[in-house]
Amino acid sequence: MSDSPVELELMGVERAFKAGFRLSVPYLRVPAGSTLALLGPSGAGKSTLLEIAGLLEAPDTGEVRVDGVCRKPRDSESRRLTAAVFQRPYLIKATVEENVAYGLKLRRVDRRETARRVSEILEVVGLSGFEKRSAGALSGGEAQRVALARALVLEPRLLMLDEPLSSLDLMLKRRMQLEFSEILRSRGITTVYVTHDHDEALVLADRIAIMRDGSIVAEGFSDEVIGVPQDVWTASFLGVEAPLFGVVESISAGLMVIRVGGTMVYASGEIAARERVRLAVRPEDVTVWKQPPEGTASARNRLDVTVTSLRRSGVSWTLVGAVDGLSLAASISDAAVRDLEVSVGDQVSFAFKATAVRVAKEEGEGSD
Repeated sequence: MSDSPVELELMGVERAFKAGFRLSVPYLRVPAGSTLALLGPSGAGKSTLLEIAGLLEAPDTGEVRVDGVCRKPRDSESRRLTAAVFQRPYLIKATVEENVAYGLKLRRVDRRETARRVSEILEVVGLSGFEKRSAGALSGGEAQRVALARALVLEPRLLMLDEPLSSLDLMLKRRMQLEFSEILRSRGITTVYVTHDHDEALVLADRIAIMRDGSIVAEGFSDEVIGVPQDVWTASFLGVEAPLFGVVESISAGLMVIRVGGTMVYASGEIAARERVRLAVRPEDVTVWKQPPEGTASARNRLDVTVTSLRRSGVSWTLVGAVDGLSLAASISDAAVRDLEVSVGDQVSFAFKATAVRVAKEEGEGSD
């Protein structure tokens, strides 16, 4: 068996439960060496899909393929392909060294090789020198790194991570996200990562699949899935504004003119005229003025909008403006709210660059 990264495919996977819940995934591919985040609300089926993808459970129907070969959970060779880390680390009452070596012991790896691999992987996860420390004396972050080391030391071809950071406090969680991200990318293991936190998914994953009621409702590169939401439900789940829908009116030298309702929006891209598209603009890319000053022509899009909503969003404010069938949000500071002296019903100007407009073709739609 080659040591190069493997491709994971799920084909026609179905799993039904007595309570009425049904998992249905016609096709899902995780490219070799990449990390796919399964993102969705509680009860969406993320953990069930991970268990099937990781050859921990069998589907009622369908296949799990690794590099094109169908694999079954009870196959001993298949079990050696995978390793998993869960929300709780489930460490045994022993030293860090003994915990990390546990799987190698079950596989009857000789002591010298075990010692070498344990030492190497503890350095990778930043726990060199912790070998003799009791697992019961570890902090939450240290325990999760031991659990990750215990999985990685097996040199799996597929790694399954089921919300391994969800029980940590926010500061530690953010730090561990970066550490996990660096480790996964450096090891090049094909990984499926379950989370309900889209910020975590963006940090850790190359690709994202959003799940709802047992089905995948959006899948693709991380910035595309989150940058241009598939629909209103997906946007609401992600905590972003709903996508806009329009038609490409014309394109010239990589600049598209898109009609959204009765408004024209300029965007960078190469989608042909008359194609239906969905588009989004990040609130932080929108500049707001009561009266735009002269000499601010770098933003090609300038819209006079009516303020329909003004709400606090953490340390900033989200201002929503609408004009002739188009609604956009802008992120502004406390100081900007005071300077603008703006309230619902006021007229303001929005400005944003063509490169700030994220556009995706509406698959299956015909021309206008």
